[in-house]
Amino acid sequence: MRFVRSLLYMIWLIVTVVPYAILVVTASLFLRGTPLYRLTMGWVHLSVWGARVLCGIRSRITGLENLPDGPAILLSKHQSAWETLAFPLIMPRPLSYVFKRELLYVPFFGWALGRLDMVHIDRSKRTEAFSRVAKQGARMLQRGNWIIMFPEGTRIPRGEKGVYKTGGTRLAIATGAPVVPIAVTSARCWPRQAFIKTPGVVDVSIGKPIASQGRHPAEMMVEVEQWIEAEMRRLDPEAYGHAQP
Repeated sequence: MRFVRSLLYMIWLIVTVVPYAILVVTASLFLRGTPLYRLTMGWVHLSVWGARVLCGIRSRITGLENLPDGPAILLSKHQSAWETLAFPLIMPRPLSYVFKRELLYVPFFGWALGRLDMVHIDRSKRTEAFSRVAKQGARMLQRGNWIIMFPEGTRIPRGEKGVYKTGGTRLAIATGAPVVPIAVTSARCWPRQAFIKTPGVVDVSIGKPIASQGRHPAEMMVEVEQWIEAEMRRLDPEAYGHAQP
């Protein structure tokens, strides 16, 4: 049954993304910025709705009161595609994702993504990549968007921890924006690189903003990492064998 539901969801994503991507690319000739972003939210709603109805994936969100009123850089745990789809619906401001440019070549989805105010980077050119993040990230923050980055750089299997890179805290210090750590247990329902989805609840926990003034990137990222990993163990203790961080 889980296989059938997962297959139906995959079909749902494909069937809905094609016309929506064409709509977004066409609309981008006349709309840009927040209006175009709001238009894309239609497909995002459909994708998250499909995950809930077809696969039984629900969410439980805590810490919304911790979100700041001003600029922010969101630094989140990354376990599956679920959070990339759900976060725009959770957050009160438009999000500018920092992502690898290869995604731009994904038919339809990538074409539409390339028309939005996002930051796409070439991971093979690290110095150039951060320069791009710093320049475009500052511009997006000035427009009222929030920047969202996954400090481990890729999707991490349930119960594991990647290497936390300092790009997000470097950007925060350069722009003066605070960082907001986020823990998410999406792999409990949507395992990394797994086709079959499992019904259940994805917990999203939003931490308190961490000021960037007078901080060092590495030392600041240690604080982000410690909060996220401790919260992951609290939210999903079975995945970590009930171990303490």
